[in-house]
Amino acid sequence: MSTSIERKLQPPVRRRMQSVVLAGLWAAALTLAGLTVAAWCSAPAHAAPAIASGSAKTASSAPSQMTIKAPPGIGRDATPAELSAWDIDVRPDFKGLPKGQGSVADGQKVYDARCASCHGTFGESNEVFNPLVGGTTADDIKTGHVASLRANNQPVRTTFMKVDTISTIWDYIRRAMPWNAPRSLKPDEVYAVTAYLLNLAEIVPADFVLSDKTIGDVQKLMPNRNGMTRAHGMWRVGDKPDTHNKACMQDCPEAGIVTSALPAYARDAHGDLAAQNRIIGPVRGVDTKLPPLSGTAAQNASVRKTAALATLGMASPDAPAQPAAATSSAATLADKNGCLACHGVTDKKIGPAFSEVATKYHGQSDAAEKLVAKIRAGGAGNWGSMPMPPQSQVAETDVRTMVDWILRGAH
Repeated sequence: MSTSIERKLQPPVRRRMQSVVLAGLWAAALTLAGLTVAAWCSAPAHAAPAIASGSAKTASSAPSQMTIKAPPGIGRDATPAELSAWDIDVRPDFKGLPKGQGSVADGQKVYDARCASCHGTFGESNEVFNPLVGGTTADDIKTGHVASLRANNQPVRTTFMKVDTISTIWDYIRRAMPWNAPRSLKPDEVYAVTAYLLNLAEIVPADFVLSDKTIGDVQKLMPNRNGMTRAHGMWRVGDKPDTHNKACMQDCPEAGIVTSALPAYARDAHGDLAAQNRIIGPVRGVDTKLPPLSGTAAQNASVRKTAALATLGMASPDAPAQPAAATSSAATLADKNGCLACHGVTDKKIGPAFSEVATKYHGQSDAAEKLVAKIRAGGAGNWGSMPMPPQSQVAETDVRTMVDWILRGAH
């Protein structure tokens, strides 16, 4: 048993021991921090992020000015050829516009062969798209404002009524037209088609030649060149809105009232929409071969997906894997050239099913030549008013291979 003197000495001894331990811990921490700073200061210069080659930026440059190399084995730099293949846009100041030229007369030839089946013989449209030209006047060309847009007296707004820059027309034709073979037109053909449209819109004369040298003069004649403005809230971030209406948020109806619907007779006018949409994701096309569905959105999506898979002859993702069936070279060609986007093998889509075509031409000795000619030239009237664009970009040998396959029942 300890004495009273020992009991009096214990608290000071414990405090001294605690102080020694704490001092040792602080010393160890300071030593470790010192070693870390020394190692960091003595690190080689190449350990810092490298500055982009050819740049004179200092180490204080913003991160966006630095080049940080990706981990080895992940990706690579795009080649100049790959970049140039994508970098084809043409700006309103005509930067990116390639050299070339095309006359109105040459443009009419290209338009009649590649564009008229969808846009009408003179750009007046048909059942597929709205008119390209019309609705503008000589006064519009002088002022740069399309009067019929302000007066709202034009039943249909045409392309040349709305667009303000000719570069938009040129760029879109080059990138997206014709729709069945985008980017197949050469620059001179794009210049020619654009010149022909300008002539149809009565902006340039019939002997006009559009080129990278004259396109700037055409911009000064665009009917709606002064009709576009960015001086409003849609363009300026943080600016005032274009409207001043206030949402009352009172007496709101419990559900919206549908005031229009697709007529029953037109429900299947363009085939099974469910089979023409992606079969992944939450959005399903309507199965127009069935009556309207009355289930929940999730239930309807599941039913439509199943129907689309059946129409396309595909197995459900949940079904056990089956060995892939051999695909004929003709079927591969039909898929590669976009034929299956409009034609089913046994079911009608936008155009007739291949089985229907085989039945119609069965027993005709000149069936192959007729079909080859129709595919190459395009047209409408044989299977309804919906036109088929000319497929002149497809090699004739490939067309004949597909025609032979179709006439044998596409199998």
